[in-house]
Amino acid sequence: MSLEKTKRLLRTYQISPNKFLGQNFMIEPSLFHKLCVYAELECSDVVLDAGAGFGFLACFLASKCKQIITVEKDRQVAAVLREQIKGAGNVTVVEGDVLKATLPDFNKVIAIPPYYLSSHLVMWLLDRRINCAVLILQKEFADRFVAPVGSENYGWLTVVTNQQAEVELFDLVSKEMFYPQPEVDSVILRIKPWSKTPFEIKNKAFFTQMVKWLFTQRNKKLGKALSPFLKSTLKLSKQEAETLALTLPFHDKRARELSPKNFGELANAVST
Repeated sequence: MSLEKTKRLLRTYQISPNKFLGQNFMIEPSLFHKLCVYAELECSDVVLDAGAGFGFLACFLASKCKQIITVEKDRQVAAVLREQIKGAGNVTVVEGDVLKATLPDFNKVIAIPPYYLSSHLVMWLLDRRINCAVLILQKEFADRFVAPVGSENYGWLTVVTNQQAEVELFDLVSKEMFYPQPEVDSVILRIKPWSKTPFEIKNKAFFTQMVKWLFTQRNKKLGKALSPFLKSTLKLSKQEAETLALTLPFHDKRARELSPKNFGELANAVST
């Protein structure tokens, strides 16, 4: 049982799970096969395991693909990880922050990252050329990726991700499958970059920045919500920004009412 092994490793190496680092260790190995199926794992794949913990997932993956790159931020846990993967010649351990570390190339991600890392990790992955990422994430957070227009969960994350990738939610993962137990349940999520994007944008950075801003003003009409953003971003006078905002598409709509494609049209009308 992974629960017994996890407790034994924590005792042996005198490690106390760090709540700040989101250390909730997966103790249900039956999920590992599902992660491989959803990732369509092949023997030629190089897989990133971000937040690898004690390496239970990495050890399972080792015989199923070409190489595993495990990343673990906690020094004590990383030391145990190195011990656990001894004998697996195709598993590399990188100690540090996955968002800052220098990593070998990889084409797929299969990981159970700590919750605090979730949004930054997804945005980081979208900037990389990968075939897919299969992650176990907090359910409330994962629901934002597939939220319908106008719903409470619909926000900048939904819009920005939708432009770049298809997101699907699969099995619910009970909090009882972790030790120590988190306060909420999780879900298996797959992110698969589009072979052809549903809509094109001229300037990705501007698009992302604009969408994030507008969802801080989600209930205001865009004609009013956009003015301060345009004034700051385009270095316009207050009057110029207000005038421009009222000439743009959807100026009489609210951010929560626009589809991802609408946001793309709006950004393209402003950016060059």
